[in-house]
Parts: sequence; structure tokens; C-alpha cells
Amino acid sequence: MQYKWLNRNNNKKLIVFFNGWGMNEKIVSNLAFEDFDVLTFFDYRTFEMPDFDFSIYEKKYLIAWSMGVYVCNVFYDKLKNFDRFLAINGTQNPIDDNFGIPVLAYNMTIDNFNELTCKKFMKKISSVVDLSEFNTRSLAELKQELISIRDLKAKQYLSFNKAIISNKDRIFPYKNMVNFWQEKKVQIIEKDGYHYLFDQYKNWGDLL
Repeated sequence: MQYKWLNRNNNKKLIVFFNGWGMNEKIVSNLAFEDFDVLTFFDYRTFEMPDFDFSIYEKKYLIAWSMGVYVCNVFYDKLKNFDRFLAINGTQNPIDDNFGIPVLAYNMTIDNFNELTCKKFMKKISSVVDLSEFNTRSLAELKQELISIRDLKAKQYLSFNKAIISNKDRIFPYKNMVNFWQEKKVQIIEKDGYHYLFDQYKNWGDLL
């Protein structure tokens, strides 16, 4: 797992952002920081987090997108005391016929993964934004990330406060996301858009 401080300016508020599969930190480069320090995690081939001292912040927020909504739970002990948890187009049961990406579809993506299928997959993430600059790892690395996520077993789950879901999401079926978050009794905010929707926001505060 990789990490990068997008903004570290001794602010009193922190946002930790768990990215989606296959992306790098540039996926949210359009968002203004305002008065937030922002730390992002991505590349889920391994799952290790440095020993950051989050206690120095007065307010701490977790924002997770896509597969990041699941991966963040592995670090439950380090994140459980955050003030607010926001999920974007993902669930905590990400490979599931009723609550996530259907099992067969996910496994077929791995089995048939190549340059062409990868390009088609990126097109499904967003039909309006070219994501090629946000996807800079090799095909072998991207496939390994898919496998690592599938094999990951979270033991405890964070309590999300709000879930933003897109009605045209072609990665996580809209109905499955509704099923999951309704069962968890989490507030759902529906957006008109695709799996990638950060182009609809101007700053991090807008998301919160």
C-alpha cells in the first residue's frame, strides 16, 4: 500500500482518503484543500500503514471511495476514533451478489485481465473523464491488486455516517449499494453520475 500527503500544512483538521482500485493520488487533484490536511492511501497489493499520529488533529474525517470503502476497515484500530466516516460508491462487502460487485463478474475480471479489458474497465469507471493519467501501474500490478482485495479479510468494520452513491455506477451496481447501506441504516445521498464523481466537487469540504 502506498500513501501520499496531498496537503500537510499544520491544519487542525485531517482528511484521510482511501482511494479506489488502480488509481493514484491524482484522482482527486481537482479538489481544493481549504483548511484540511489530506492524506491518501492507494495501491492495495499489500496492507500496511505507517504509525501516523492522528491524535494531533482536533477533527479527523475518513473518506473512502470504491474498494477503499472496504480496505479502510483493515485499519480499524487506527481509524475508529475519527469524527466522521463517508463512503463513496462502494460497500464494506465489495464482492457479493447482493451488496457489492457480483462474484462472477469480479472473478471474470481477474481471469480475463489484459490491456483491452483494463481499458474497458476504466471506461466503465467514467464515461466522461479520461482516467488514464490516474492509472500508472503495470497490468501485472493492477491484477495483483484485484487479487489482494479479493483475498482480504477484514475483522472489524468502521461505522460510516453517510454514503454517496451514483445512479449510473457501472462498477458497483446501484441497487446493491442501496441494499447494503439501507441495511446498515446509513444516510444515502444519491448523485446523478458514474463510479468516478469527483469532477462534481470543487473542494474536500463539499464532500463532507
